This record gives sequence, structure tokens and C-alpha cells, in this order.
Amino acid sequence: MIFLNLCFMLLVILVSAEIFTNALEHLGEKLKISEGVTGSIFAAIGTALPETLVPLLALMSNHENQTINEEVGVGAILGAPLMLSTLTLFLMAFSVLKHRGLQGHLKPEKTGLIRDLDFFIISFLFAGAALFIPHSSALVRDLIGFIMIFSYFIYLLLTIRASKKLVEVGHATEASSPMFLEKIGLPNNYMIISLQLLLGLILLIYGAKGFIVGIEEASSLIGISTLILSMLIIPIATELPEKINSILWIRKGKDTLAFGNVTGAMVFQGTLLPAIGIILTPWAPRKEIYLSILITLIAAIWIRFLIQKSNIKVWHLGINGALYLTYLFFTLF
Repeated sequence: MIFLNLCFMLLVILVSAEIFTNALEHLGEKLKISEGVTGSIFAAIGTALPETLVPLLALMSNHENQTINEEVGVGAILGAPLMLSTLTLFLMAFSVLKHRGLQGHLKPEKTGLIRDLDFFIISFLFAGAALFIPHSSALVRDLIGFIMIFSYFIYLLLTIRASKKLVEVGHATEASSPMFLEKIGLPNNYMIISLQLLLGLILLIYGAKGFIVGIEEASSLIGISTLILSMLIIPIATELPEKINSILWIRKGKDTLAFGNVTGAMVFQGTLLPAIGIILTPWAPRKEIYLSILITLIAAIWIRFLIQKSNIKVWHLGINGALYLTYLFFTLF
């Protein structure tokens, strides 16, 4: 019964991701904004809602064991960017392997992606540095957290400002198919687009929360620590929207949207969510935490290097997949 419920929730997430991305493309087209903004801000924030709720709900839970709450929160916070920078990018490449081949090129518009990754790498270095600040220095830890939150709003301003120029050189968002609600006779206007976006988000959150509950019930039979469980299992559910959206876009040849969705979510999860962890949890150094931050940074720096060179081949993202397997090996064995 548990596994049947997991399959149903996975189907809900798949359907909701398609509904959401379809409406998002039409919103970006109407607003005349670039694909980078559509992917890096709108899609990233929308699809990041499940993984934002998980650590917040865990930290605010009334569970009698506060340590478990904190481990679930920290695991969900660090597991999200780890999975995005490694497994998600690998799955994107794998999804187009048949059509583009190992030597096939991935050609996203690089300006926005470089901005995303620069913000993410710097912020995540702050998150790593905060591990070494003693709990007695609460003011310093809080200050780092607020700096990370402020940096995300600076990122939003810079991304939106860059949008107009990108639209002028041909990187405007273009919807690839009619809006779903339009097919049943409703008009294509802001109200109906908002209605479809809301429907997609409601289904997305419902499916992700149900999938998380099912995963936790199923994994209780395995017997691994709460931190590792949260870092490995919860992101499988919470990162499904990003994975699915980016795979859908890259298979349609919308490389900028696909990459922007991932890197934009990484900025969101590398600034706001670690800030929550630094401020609300002990944020203490442990082997699993060290390794998670290190692998995530290596993967982010690797993709940043490839984008700067404007030479991303399908096989290059296989290295990101290998980094995820490396984390699994050293964590589980």
C-alpha cells in the first residue's frame, strides 16, 4: 500500500509539473521577459516551494525530539542543492542522450547562468564557513544568515534588470504549445494563466508532501540516520519538480529555461534555506554535512567552468552524476 501511494504521488507531481511549466511559458511570453528570468526566478521559486516547506515544517514541528526536527531540517536544506547540482543536471543530459549523442552540445544563454552560479558558490561558501563559527557567537551566525538572505534580493534585482537586453537579442520566452486551460475554451489572459499556475502549484505541493510521507514510511524499514535519510530521500521528492521541468524543457530544445530552472533554484536554496539553517539550527559540523557542501561546490564550480567556456557537451554532465555517486558511496559505506 505504501508503494502504491508513492506511485500515485509521483504521478501527481508529474502532471502538476507539466501544468505549471505550460502556464509559466505563457506568462513569460505575455510579460515579454527572457527565458533566463522565466527559468531562474519564476520557475525556480515556484518549484522550490516543496523543499522550502519541508525544513520549515520540520523545524517548527512539535516533535518531542528536537534533534530529529533539526536533522530533518538540515538534511532537507543541504540535500536540495546537492541533488540539483549533481543528479538533476546528469538526468537532464541523459534525457537528450539519444537525440544529441555523447558529443552533442547543450547551448544555454550563459550570462544569466554565470550570474546564478556566482551567487550560489559565494553564498554556499558562507554556509560552509558558518559551520566553524561557535554557537556562542550567535550574533555573527545571525549576521551571516541575514547577509545571505539580502544577497538573494540583490540577485533578483540583477536578474530582472538583465532581462530586457536578453529579450532584445532573441532570448525572449516563447510558449511551445497552447495553454491547457485554453484548450477547454478559456481565454489566454493573465487571470487564466494565474489560475493554471495556482492549480499546478497546489497539485505540486500536495504531491510532494504525500511523496515525502510515503518515503519516510518506506525508509523506516531500512534503518539509516535521520540526517542521511533527509539528505538523500527527501530531495528525491522535493526536487522532482525541478528535475521534471528541466527535462521537459531540454527535450523541447529550451536549454536556457532548463538550466535556468536548476541554477535559479540553486541560488534560492543556496541563500535563503541555508540562512534558515544557520539561524534556527545548531548548524554543527558533521562528516555528512562537510561532504555534502564539498561535493555540491565541486559540481557547481565544474558547471560554472563549462558555461564560461560555452562548451557544454552531453557527456560533461556525466561527471555531475559521478559526483552524486561519490557522495552516496562515502556516506552509506
